[in-house]
Amino acid sequence: MKLNYNSKQKLAGYLFITPSMIGVILFFLLPALFSFYLMFTDWTFMSGKSPVFIGIDNFKRLFNDESFYRSIKNTFVFVLSVPLSMIIAFFIAFFLNGKVYLQKMLRSMYFLPYVMNGVAIAFVWMLLFEAQNGPINGALRAIGLSNPPGWLSTTNTSIYAVLIIQVWIMIGYNMIIYLAALQEVSPELMEAAKIDGAKWFQIIRHITLPLISPSSFLLLVTGFIGAIKSFGIIQAITGGGPGDSTTVLSLYIYKSAFRYYEMGFASAASWVLFATVLILMLFNWYGQKKWVHYG
Repeated sequence: MKLNYNSKQKLAGYLFITPSMIGVILFFLLPALFSFYLMFTDWTFMSGKSPVFIGIDNFKRLFNDESFYRSIKNTFVFVLSVPLSMIIAFFIAFFLNGKVYLQKMLRSMYFLPYVMNGVAIAFVWMLLFEAQNGPINGALRAIGLSNPPGWLSTTNTSIYAVLIIQVWIMIGYNMIIYLAALQEVSPELMEAAKIDGAKWFQIIRHITLPLISPSSFLLLVTGFIGAIKSFGIIQAITGGGPGDSTTVLSLYIYKSAFRYYEMGFASAASWVLFATVLILMLFNWYGQKKWVHYG
């Protein structure tokens, strides 16, 4: 059968996306369906036994587990890194968008942490936050704070130390996105506002922020998804400790699945994680209609 031009174009398109679709089906869709089945079962990985259907018992156990609620609390504390890094990155980008000495070098320096190896970052910050001999506590003692925080070594401060590290990592990426957005803002609008007597903070609030709101929305959505699913940096720095003080939901799932081999229970927790991300994204999607300005 001879194909016409449009049919050939469609066939070529399908052939190009086939490898990607195979990957999505094999590594995302099928595992997701399998985990949906497993969350209603009791299955200990490596036991050699088949999954046993137990209904919603995994969810009953999950919602009666104090560690689960602690992981949710830690997750939402960790998610605060998203707005914090965005605010800091915006002001850095606003500053670097002007005429600044060594502008290109400063942009590269701010972006560097985002592309650095996660293990190297973890090692450096572990040294910086060392309670007794670390330079951060050394500086705090030098300015008169006799009893500085234990940072990564105490349950009260460890999650905030990890939060600081995540903010530091994400500032560079957010800055680059904001810098690109700010370069699209018309200088004529800024000059007109200055001529009309607007102060710099009025210009930022009423002109700059509305014009770059699509970029803010992008960073907010991708940042929330990334922070909620974040695993590597926390595992490398604290492993979820001390105690469960830095165990976020993704790490809680990892421990359930690959430390205790409770695949059914871990699958139930993973679907709770999925529901959390979905609800948060829907909230952002409908909320953006009130503050994101396109065009």
